[in-house]
Amino acid sequence: MRKVKMINRVSIDGYFASLNEMTGGMDWFVPDNDVDKTTHEMVKADTLIAGKATFELFEASWPPVLCDPNAPKEMKALAQELTDMRKIVFSETMKKSDWENTEFYSGDITEVVKKLKEEDGSDILIMGSGTVVQQLTKAGLIDEYVFIVTPVIASGGKQLFKEVNQNELTFLKAKSFDSGNVLLHYAVAE
Repeated sequence: MRKVKMINRVSIDGYFASLNEMTGGMDWFVPDNDVDKTTHEMVKADTLIAGKATFELFEASWPPVLCDPNAPKEMKALAQELTDMRKIVFSETMKKSDWENTEFYSGDITEVVKKLKEEDGSDILIMGSGTVVQQLTKAGLIDEYVFIVTPVIASGGKQLFKEVNQNELTFLKAKSFDSGNVLLHYAVAE
């Protein structure tokens, strides 16, 4: 069975995004290529799950990198990987995209994810998408959580685990970076 793995940057006080729509909620993130490289090596996925807001941010950001002659080679490789990846977008209003390999679903996301987990393939990745993360956490469908704890107290924003019951996790890995970011990797306790 395929695993669903969540990767999200979070502030020390548990927010995954600010309320600043102009920056996609990422105005307090501490960029770090080493973090990006480490998380990329950790998760080998062929499917990306996203909510509408995260997908719109990705769609506006990643395809243009492929055409940018000045983009770093690592960013181009990630942009190509995301383009090639099957993208499952949960939205009640958005129904199409020019970004290849994108599918849209509305309604009960838990049933869609249960079916995805049964299919052949690599892991399933979810990034951002707080509402989707909350629904899948409540349903017990996320197998592993990777948090990139950013050295900031956000004091507000979008909570990653709002109205979610307590879940026991098993520690898998921790790694600190010169940027002050700390990666924490957990599996759902059996």
